[in-house]
Amino acid sequence: MTDSPIKTRREGHILEVTIDRPKANAIDLATSRIMGETFMQFRDDPELRVAILRAEGDKFFCPGWDLKAAADGDAVDGDYGIGGFGGLQELGNLNKPVICAVNGICCGGGLEIALSCDLIMASSTASFALPEIRSGTVADAASVKLPKRIPYHVAMDLLLTGRWFDAQEALQWGLLKEVCEPAQLLDKTWELARLLASGPPLVYAAIKEVVREAEDMKFQDALNRISKRQLTSVDKLYGSEDQLEGARAFAEKRDPVWKGK
Repeated sequence: MTDSPIKTRREGHILEVTIDRPKANAIDLATSRIMGETFMQFRDDPELRVAILRAEGDKFFCPGWDLKAAADGDAVDGDYGIGGFGGLQELGNLNKPVICAVNGICCGGGLEIALSCDLIMASSTASFALPEIRSGTVADAASVKLPKRIPYHVAMDLLLTGRWFDAQEALQWGLLKEVCEPAQLLDKTWELARLLASGPPLVYAAIKEVVREAEDMKFQDALNRISKRQLTSVDKLYGSEDQLEGARAFAEKRDPVWKGK
């Protein structure tokens, strides 16, 4: 649908998802539900290996929740759809890499959605904030995620003050993979996506499941679950054609051909 706030484009094993909701790409309940359906379909499509999340325009990536829609009756605790707000934060078993390309203002729930991606690329003109404190509410997902991603006192500074920070500071604290010139952001993001799409999808799935499941586990408990093949993606990898192909390709000094099975 041409009038949909979410546009998609496929190239090979890559899905590009674009938020296109003028003027600021804010997300209301309907948009969130579309995003959830989109990422669920990405998750469940065996031909797709990598997703890119970006936004239309140069000024805004996403400011998060649409306050105007809320004023018109969209409940803040309404039905966000599959995957929760923005379709990514609570989507289960998403064992494929998702890259976020931030091209402008990325704040509030928009930053929380970016934090739900595996890698974040940003324009040098991008800016970030968690300003919920100023409107008397809590950045719930960011309060859970941010202190695990960056130093505690830095995370608390950003959460408690709601101050703005630029792309270079975000890079300094490890939130970003790379900062690009605005005109290069999309090309650089697609370059990264193609690199990942050429890699072993079963290994990526295992990495994502291990990281997710091990987050609140003791090291030895997590390692035991891996070695005993108690994680679905790890068990699938260890019994796969791709693992044999990787060994053969190494022995034969050639590039492996990954089939995802």
